[in-house]
Amino acid sequence: PGKHGSTFGGNPLACAAALAVLDVLERDKLADRAARAGELLKQLLAQSLEGRAGVKEIRGMGLLVAIELDRPCTELVMQAAKSKLLINVTADSTIRLLPPLISSDEEINEIAQRLIPVIEGFLEQ
Repeated sequence: PGKHGSTFGGNPLACAAALAVLDVLERDKLADRAARAGELLKQLLAQSLEGRAGVKEIRGMGLLVAIELDRPCTELVMQAAKSKLLINVTADSTIRLLPPLISSDEEINEIAQRLIPVIEGFLEQ
């Protein structure tokens, strides 16, 4: 009890890989990019879904975006997959989106264009 171990943690290769990732994050300003892309995604979702019956809240930080509905919506995972979107539903009623940090504005627009009709169709059932 109380012991902690890891097969790969702390070895030179894992540390070098972690440092390389941090270098890319800083060099390409991916945190700033994620903040701007996340705001765009929330704005696009809000334009169509905010105030709509069934939508409780649209929230997020960076590219981690959530749409909370007033009902269980786990079936949306498969419905979104049919529109070629990978989403998750947490706590039975919250759609969680986590696009890649390198998503372009065009890709963020496409996510919204594909997801909004899926959510609207679900809420109309």
